[in-house]
Amino acid sequence: MSRFDAEPAHTHGGAQRTAVILVNLGTPQAPTAAALRTYLKQFLSDPRVVEIPRPIWWLILNGIILNVRPSKSAAKYASIWMEGGSPLKVHTERQAKLLQGLLGERLSPQLRVEWAMRYGAPGVQDTLDRLKSEGFRRILVLPLYPQYAASTTASVMDEVADWIKRTRNLSELRMVRNYHDDPAYIGALAASVREHWAQSGRGDVLLMSFHGLPKRSLELGDPYFCECQKTGRMLAEALQLTPDHYRITFQSRFGRAQWLQPYTQATLEQLPGQGIKKVDVICPGFVSDCLETLEEIAMECKEAFLHAGGERFNYIPCLNERADWIATLADVTTRHIAGWPLAVAADPASAQRASVLGAAA
Repeated sequence: MSRFDAEPAHTHGGAQRTAVILVNLGTPQAPTAAALRTYLKQFLSDPRVVEIPRPIWWLILNGIILNVRPSKSAAKYASIWMEGGSPLKVHTERQAKLLQGLLGERLSPQLRVEWAMRYGAPGVQDTLDRLKSEGFRRILVLPLYPQYAASTTASVMDEVADWIKRTRNLSELRMVRNYHDDPAYIGALAASVREHWAQSGRGDVLLMSFHGLPKRSLELGDPYFCECQKTGRMLAEALQLTPDHYRITFQSRFGRAQWLQPYTQATLEQLPGQGIKKVDVICPGFVSDCLETLEEIAMECKEAFLHAGGERFNYIPCLNERADWIATLADVTTRHIAGWPLAVAADPASAQRASVLGAAA
């Protein structure tokens, strides 16, 4: 038996087709314990996510976590579930559609944009299979993680590598590593904060909460902490904030190990005692609102801050479908597909745009 999957019928002389896959973390299919159990098992079985010896972790995961956590997580998901599914899925799908439209205007209507989830559906490998079967021979994989981490971006790369191992006739592949200091990304974040201030007033402090990782990841050489710090500094500079008027913190701790600090909730609980009663909170590392932003930050952390003596807590939504964020994705895509020929429409303007793109390589 061949180690490679069967190949689709090959067509000689076909157009060179290009596609982009936006990849986000993942989501359960429903806000139920059964769906959460399936999702969490896939997510927490990834050795990139949990770096504990496999036999020990297997016992913890299957003996404790998957018997306790699904029902608790399901209740949290139910509190934020949208008509079209989980917020992460809804926003990621919308981003892909909007990026498809913008790139069609800028470059070529034949450029395809798809979306996939690292955990759950549609999967990365399934999406690669489908694009390959439709004749796409050049594919850019764009993880929706501005800051690189082994547990996120590298895990997406692992999934692509597994697809490569079972594929005989490979498409040409490129991957985006990070864009934590991209000026357009920072500009979109800053614009969202300014708009919030104009509409709701300005708090005493802007708290920037990033997803946490075990502290050990930094000690082992993961650049995630440093990239989060740079994003936070650049956003503060764009907003002309002094060090007294912003904080960079880390949320979503799991287990008993020490994680990246300072912790978001602990910081929020301390601020009222320091005379800071009004806070604005933004989550720059999340480009789509999800459980960690809508439930953990906008609900749990808000309650903790107010209980500690805070007076006003305002959560600033993720970039989601903002036009400046979609334009940023288009800019990142354009840079990374430079030099790839694109099938273009008949109008001269589209042909000229594609010609300029090729010359920029």
